[in-house]
Amino acid sequence: MSLLVVGLSHRSSPVSVLERAALSADAQVKLLQDTVAAEPAAEAAVLATCNRIELYADVDKFHAGVAELSTLLAQHSGVGLDELTPYLYVHYEDRAVHHLFAVACGLDSMVVGEGQILGQIKDSLARAQELHTAGRLLNDLFQQALRVGKRAHSETGIDRAGQSLVSFGLEQLAAGEAVQSWARGKKALVIGAGSMSSLAAATLARAGVAEVVVANRTVERAERLAQILAAAGNTGVVARAVAMHAVPAELTRADVAVSCTGATGLVLTAETIAAGVEGRTGAPAAEAVRTTPAGPHGGARDRAPAPRDAAGYAGPAGDEREENCPLDLSAVPGAAAFSVLGEAAVAGMAAAELEQHAVWADKGDVAVRAQPGPGTGTDPAGDADAIAALAATVAVAGRVPERRRPEPVAEAPRPAPALFLLDLAMPRDIDAAVHRLAGVRLVDIESLAEASADAPMAADVDQVRRIVSDEVAAFGAAQRAAHITPTVVALRTMAADVVAGEIARLDGRLPGLDERQRGEIRQAVHRVVDKLLHAPTVRVKQLAAEPGGTGYADALRTLFDLDPETVASVSRAEDSTDEKDRGPA
Repeated sequence: MSLLVVGLSHRSSPVSVLERAALSADAQVKLLQDTVAAEPAAEAAVLATCNRIELYADVDKFHAGVAELSTLLAQHSGVGLDELTPYLYVHYEDRAVHHLFAVACGLDSMVVGEGQILGQIKDSLARAQELHTAGRLLNDLFQQALRVGKRAHSETGIDRAGQSLVSFGLEQLAAGEAVQSWARGKKALVIGAGSMSSLAAATLARAGVAEVVVANRTVERAERLAQILAAAGNTGVVARAVAMHAVPAELTRADVAVSCTGATGLVLTAETIAAGVEGRTGAPAAEAVRTTPAGPHGGARDRAPAPRDAAGYAGPAGDEREENCPLDLSAVPGAAAFSVLGEAAVAGMAAAELEQHAVWADKGDVAVRAQPGPGTGTDPAGDADAIAALAATVAVAGRVPERRRPEPVAEAPRPAPALFLLDLAMPRDIDAAVHRLAGVRLVDIESLAEASADAPMAADVDQVRRIVSDEVAAFGAAQRAAHITPTVVALRTMAADVVAGEIARLDGRLPGLDERQRGEIRQAVHRVVDKLLHAPTVRVKQLAAEPGGTGYADALRTLFDLDPETVASVSRAEDSTDEKDRGPA
């Protein structure tokens, strides 16, 4: 069996896709159960956070495992497999171990070095153990990942490189001002009472807000969190709990609101936020027109509608269209009609990647010219020709040539925010249309991803990477050595049975021996057997710990004609013993 991980994260997927693929707690349970019921997988664990969804499994076939795990992720996330596949990544064996260890250390987090991921890994392991989907491999893997993450935080300064997502989000809301200065005296509303919401409430209390109001679907949980906050004598914050139906009224009092619930739909609509701002200021929250270009992944939430040209093209007109085009397609026949969105989607791709995305054009999922024709999304044959033309250009140039992107246009002046909103939920709790409201500043997962892309990395990150590499090598060696242990145990058991049989036969031939003589003979025979087996068993464990050393177990079984069922029974006995002692680290 071998370790396989299939997943998607903020690094591989647009936030819009990641948001739609988010798994509820019930969906995670069903995904685990269906994975271990599938033929290629013997164990399974799901790591689902606000910016990643990963399925880990112990599989006996790589290709079948990838196909099955990808299909199951698509089924349980509700995103079609064809749409999900371009954003999935796959890691196998040592690369899968390296990936999880890097994740545990915060190297793959949206905010590098954040420590919340350790709690999420621990929760994932506990869930798999509770459902009995984690066996020996995943128990060992996840517990070691927790130890590696703790080592990284204790031995390096990785904490200086990153913060929690909550702290990073509050820094973005403060927009350059010190969080303590920005938060002092403000009234905060926290929606949700889970781990992330609790952290947000505690962080706001420490930052100096005057009041924290906790709203939750289960009022008892909100009251418990409010009591914990009020009992923390070092903050002096006033804390109280309200039911969810009181949120609109509380928005008229709050200066800052943080939302992180497990809801599958919006918790705060743009209309609710606008009403809250109007209740605070007495004036309607007008929609602000912004002129900055869209963010990554084609998001156009803050951009005014682009004018259409004479051909009905919904994009920049005239020279502006030429400046915004990320590709130099003038020499590519048939590509002139590709939209800016389409060109951006293939910018920088190699030929093989470009061909894989041909289906994207066939579906017509791009902004196109109104009239039919090649490259418009309404003529699949023409689109295929345009893709082929691009691929031919790539074959010569190596990659699709990128052109310099224009500098962002200055944003129109906006009034000072009357309400600050932080949305840490995935899928989002707060309507993205709130970005267009004047008097409101919204920071959500998408804007956090954009901001974190330019965040500086501390020198300690390199040290953490070395720790991860060392720990991956050590874990692989330990797993390979453990793989041969049942064979060594079976060999020694067989040798002990042979010794016992020969001693019994000797007793029959020499009945006159006294007990002392029998004892001396028995010890002598055991010493001979132990000395004969010591060197080969120690050496085979050393060899098995090296990369590619798993074949030594097969060689040992063949040379000594060991019964496979005996070896398997030893392995089952070890697993049964380990299960009694296992628990999250």
